[in-house]
Amino acid sequence: MAAFIFFVTLFMLMASTPRADAAQISAAALLLRVDQLGKGDYEKIQDAIDAVPSDNRKVVFILVEPGIYNEKIAVPADKPFITLSGSKPNGTIITGSDSGNIFESATFTMLASDFVGRYLTIQDTLLDDTGRHYYNNCYIEGAVDFIFGNSTSLFERCYLHTLSEGGASIIAQRRESPSEKTGFIFQGCKITGVKTIVLGRPWGPYSKVIFALTYMSSVILP
Repeated sequence: MAAFIFFVTLFMLMASTPRADAAQISAAALLLRVDQLGKGDYEKIQDAIDAVPSDNRKVVFILVEPGIYNEKIAVPADKPFITLSGSKPNGTIITGSDSGNIFESATFTMLASDFVGRYLTIQDTLLDDTGRHYYNNCYIEGAVDFIFGNSTSLFERCYLHTLSEGGASIIAQRRESPSEKTGFIFQGCKITGVKTIVLGRPWGPYSKVIFALTYMSSVILP
């Protein structure tokens, strides 16, 4: 029980990174706006991420206007301190359908630390592999292992929806050593699906995933 409390406390401290609100926008060292209609700094999300300097050490706020963004997003390890935010729930949709190598097929790949994602809809797969991340009010949808990796991440008030026809898992966490301070926490979330599915599978020998105060529909197998 003590270990559980410590782990939750660790994630709550991590989540104290400033969120995507007016105060953070005004404090951002770099503010970028993405708009498919050409009314922002960039029309593609990846172009805005690419504009962040390598070895970045300042807060970057990227506001993404509503729309369906059919592109693969990757935030490399040398670009920490990025907040990527939609302007309203369910308004910013990032979608992809690549197949093949598990690391290359993800719609959204997160390798940088101190990342905050808010009001994002991610369709297909989220590779959440390294660093500390905080996801708030996001909708994540996919079929098999659509949240996977070995980061230290808190998902708060997020909605997970599986499209699997049955027998698959939602999460694959890859913690490989008991000394690694990694894992996923889902707090105050909601999980639904099309057919029966299991919550997750151990991708590593010491995989760690915690669900707290989370609604799970009847499609989740006990």
